[in-house]
Amino acid sequence: MSNIAPCLWFDDRIEEAVNFYVSLFPNAKILSRSTYDDAGPMEKGKVMVMTFELDGVEFMALNGGPRFKFTEAVSFLVKCETQEDVDRYWNALIADGGAESMCGWLKDRFGLSWQIIPNELGKLMGDKDKEKANRVMQAMLKMQKIDIAELQRAYDGKAAA
Repeated sequence: MSNIAPCLWFDDRIEEAVNFYVSLFPNAKILSRSTYDDAGPMEKGKVMVMTFELDGVEFMALNGGPRFKFTEAVSFLVKCETQEDVDRYWNALIADGGAESMCGWLKDRFGLSWQIIPNELGKLMGDKDKEKANRVMQAMLKMQKIDIAELQRAYDGKAAA
């Protein structure tokens, strides 16, 4: 485990968010949960902090109230092997109030930004043939959810289906 972990400030839906994330990612688990006591500042018994792990990465979640909001300045990158992985994460994270953005970015229903990116994107965009890489970039810039087959068609110089 690393000595550095992101701390996510939630308005009031900490348990819902942590349980959702742990259900979505493989090798995920809740590590700890603590509640506010008489010292406050929130009501006694309300969840204060949860720590959890998603596929080997530790996170801390703080139930801090409405003072701070998530922004796109920080996002979490989910590397995907297959289109099925892209689709599964994308659809789960935008469900129930999430929002699609461009180029593989989205916000989940808690306002947290994610990038759902297939590994193939980096391979195709990193090709030494700059014309092929540019076609992939141009195709990706038109997408919300990344479509691996469409990227491959662009790489191959074939028109969109």
